[in-house]
Amino acid sequence: MNFFEMHLHPAPFRKIARGEKTIELRLYDEKRSDLRPGDRIVFLNTEAPEEKVVTAVKALHIYEDFSALYAALPLTACGYSEEEAVLADPADMEVYYSKELQQEYGVVGIELVTLSRGVL
Repeated sequence: MNFFEMHLHPAPFRKIARGEKTIELRLYDEKRSDLRPGDRIVFLNTEAPEEKVVTAVKALHIYEDFSALYAALPLTACGYSEEEAVLADPADMEVYYSKELQQEYGVVGIELVTLSRGVL
């Protein structure tokens, strides 16, 4: 089992902490390609780094791009509300990862189980 640290903006951080978001979307780059089920990820709130959530990787869902991922995974598990999921667009993720990066690395939905939360 390996430990990883990742940063999250406050809104997705809170959703993971509350168990409302169980799949984190990332580029499947060098760092994420080292992830395995059972590994631990400590998420830090970008605006309050003393706030942390410890999670376990349950599964990795690897796709060519966010269009394929959005078509395959339940978007409510990815942090969208039921109302937002209807309007969700894979292009939303281009704010973080360009189409070129998606083509180069692929993308991953990291399925998580929250183990602990708070100030650690």
